[in-house]
Amino acid sequence: MSHTDSRARTAARQRDRAAAVRARQQAARRRRLAAAGTAAAIVMITVGLLVARAVTGGPGTAATTSAEAGVVAAVTHVPATVLDAVGAGQGASGPTPISGAPGLTTAGKPRIVYLGAEYCPYCAAERWAVVQALSRFGTFTGLGQTRSAAADIYPNTATLSFHGATYSSVYLAFDGYEQQSNQRVGDSYAPLDPVPAEVTQLAGRYGQGGIPFVDLGGAAVINGADYSPSLLAGKSQAQIAAALSDASSPIAKAVLGEANRITATLCTLTGGRPGPVCQSAGVQAAAHAGG
Repeated sequence: MSHTDSRARTAARQRDRAAAVRARQQAARRRRLAAAGTAAAIVMITVGLLVARAVTGGPGTAATTSAEAGVVAAVTHVPATVLDAVGAGQGASGPTPISGAPGLTTAGKPRIVYLGAEYCPYCAAERWAVVQALSRFGTFTGLGQTRSAAADIYPNTATLSFHGATYSSVYLAFDGYEQQSNQRVGDSYAPLDPVPAEVTQLAGRYGQGGIPFVDLGGAAVINGADYSPSLLAGKSQAQIAAALSDASSPIAKAVLGEANRITATLCTLTGGRPGPVCQSAGVQAAAHAGG
């Protein structure tokens, strides 16, 4: 073998070794890039989940949807016999009369103003009675269906919502404001309905600094819920609505008792109209009951 052949083979082996080294380096670089990409993807997914949780209030807090037709029908068309059987209810105190306040009206009709928020469990409880009472004087359109915040006391209390809803009545005017949703944004909840300054002033003058606040035509107010939201714990909207047809159920006694008391106050504003409602046994029992 010539000296020239030997040098050629040596050079070939060196080239092979260099190529192998470059191949290993390239493979290692690809692995590092893949690992970095995976880590970045994990970080992005984690951040996304944290942001989603911050916005939605965590697992279990569902956004508002349109109320189910069956739920609305059950709440707004409670049989008169059930309302009469419940009467003043159990443990209900009803609206608190106020004196010296100017009458609250819209287009010549007594005006009812509700101020609350979808995250609020006490608002969740009181809405059932407010909707039921007002449905005796008029018709709601576009009611929502929601739950109180999962991170608040009495979490996920099933309820309705006035956000986006309208009310039509020949007897009364109604304005409902849900000032915040149940969806978390940072340390608070997303804003929902703008609240007019006059409503804020009413709540400041006649409220107790909390929600729900309801002004019944300047004649009486509701501050907070008249019964504990714990009564509705673990129930769906459909289950709560169905319970209202049973006068012996604790839910009916609380919700309908409060609704009868609210109705009695509203009847003083409408001059006792409509007669069949205002003269019913349940409303009359509520009108003459103590707090």
